[in-house]
Amino acid sequence: MLRREGVDVVLLANADSATDSTRVLVRRGDRSHGDEVRAVLGAGSVSARADTLRRVDVTVVLGRDFRPHEPIHP
Repeated sequence: MLRREGVDVVLLANADSATDSTRVLVRRGDRSHGDEVRAVLGAGSVSARADTLRRVDVTVVLGRDFRPHEPIHP
């Protein structure tokens, strides 16, 4: 979904534990990047969690509330 909307996805992995709510964490840059990702996913809350060592703008942790509105293909 994100790639189809032009978002550069650099890593797919499992979270350390399951969560009920999707989280969109802005690692660097403007919060608008997180808002854009949240809009594509249709779920989640956006918060700032600076971490420039990760070299990404946004980290997404999908929760149980995420319901894809189209087929998911890696």
